[in-house]
Amino acid sequence: MSAVDLFDNALEERFSDYAPLAARMRPATVDEVVGQRHILGPGRALRKLIEAGDMSSIVLWGPAGTGKTTLANVIARATDAHFEPMSAVASGVADVRKVIEAARGRLGEHGERTLLFLDEIHRFNKAQQDALLPAVENGWITLVGATTENPSFEVNSPLMSRSRLFRLEPLSEDDLLTLMHRALEDRERGLGGMEISADPDALGHIATGAGGDARAALNALEAAALIAVAGGRIDVTAAEEALQRRALPYDKAGDWHYDVISAFIKSMRGSDPNAAVYWMARMLDAGEDARFIARRMVIFASEDVGNADPTALQVAVAAHHALEFVGLPEAKLNLGQAAAYLALAPKSNASAVAVWRADDDVRARGPLAVPAHLRDAHAQASRATGSGRGYRYPHDHGGWVAQDYLPEELRRRRYFEAIRGRERVLADALEDMARAAGAGEGEREEDRGPGSAGPQDKEGTASAGPQERSGRDDANGHD
Repeated sequence: MSAVDLFDNALEERFSDYAPLAARMRPATVDEVVGQRHILGPGRALRKLIEAGDMSSIVLWGPAGTGKTTLANVIARATDAHFEPMSAVASGVADVRKVIEAARGRLGEHGERTLLFLDEIHRFNKAQQDALLPAVENGWITLVGATTENPSFEVNSPLMSRSRLFRLEPLSEDDLLTLMHRALEDRERGLGGMEISADPDALGHIATGAGGDARAALNALEAAALIAVAGGRIDVTAAEEALQRRALPYDKAGDWHYDVISAFIKSMRGSDPNAAVYWMARMLDAGEDARFIARRMVIFASEDVGNADPTALQVAVAAHHALEFVGLPEAKLNLGQAAAYLALAPKSNASAVAVWRADDDVRARGPLAVPAHLRDAHAQASRATGSGRGYRYPHDHGGWVAQDYLPEELRRRRYFEAIRGRERVLADALEDMARAAGAGEGEREEDRGPGSAGPQDKEGTASAGPQERSGRDDANGHD
């Protein structure tokens, strides 16, 4: 099928009374595409490739409804290559080889290149993907692969190394509102001929419920228009019926956003897994960005659990990665597991308080000199000035040796105080090692202590405690 034939058919579908609104409103040029400014904005890589009309093989990775098929159509219009669409769901190795043979013949006889659009490329197994390699490597075809799955796991490395990867992001609510307003006004392809209007709250509910999916937003808008056609106006009730979900009171930049994320964090800090999972579900159901929730859990793992359970950070980071790998709605399970774990974990803010105390000293005292024995001594000039002289290598002393590591002015400072859990176990082990080393060297324990000059009295402890940091707790919800 030639590009002309393909788009004659596509044009016919767009203007068909039976085609969904999303199909009718599909952009035809790069300037019509809404969103994806990070790759399609002026001077951005993919836009430059499209405008040059000389595409190399690419893989488009993104959630459903972010414009992968649309971009393939735009690319086909912008290039003189023969356009060959293929779905990995309905095709096999024999189909791939047939396309490649036709592409070789087309290139040899007419000098015409072939652009193969392979939708859902992740559905191809290794053998099917391998069949594409010679054609891509030799330039017989230009591959445009589309996938909702992470290509690092689902697309063969040799094929990825011969292609450029472009990641498509979920559309913002503003982007979806732009698309819906365009559809409401377009009398030729959209809903303009219905003479119907829409309440801002109704469009906002659809934009939130669509979760960054342009196709879902436009299809819901069309359904809401049909529901509201008698009254001539789409209200929140029609939008709720179209989406089959109730509009929750929530705003991503106002009080609801900050109040609910604050409740979520405080529930985890208060060790209530039931409340933590509830507030998480509340945010996700209202359309909150799941990546925002995942980031908050990663921060919480260090700030409120810390080394009381070092595994908490691993769990939170794993949930963040799972969100990227699995995607919603399934990744809600990964986020819920992490939220419950963080709520159940022993709590300690000792690491966070240590950082805050150190920050205060850095700001108050400026760049204090590095003690001579801690300075780098690799360069001859450095050694000549005494850098590194007097440093004692702990591995030569059973793993610990009494020496100062802080600047002279701070030698009695104590930033970290182990509270509970694993951090208490680690601190006790270090103190045991210090006692053993001190006894072996004949030093009195009260003269030396692990990590600095010895037991720090209250005057040597930096003053900034958790009670002075209350403003840091819930302000963190303002990500």
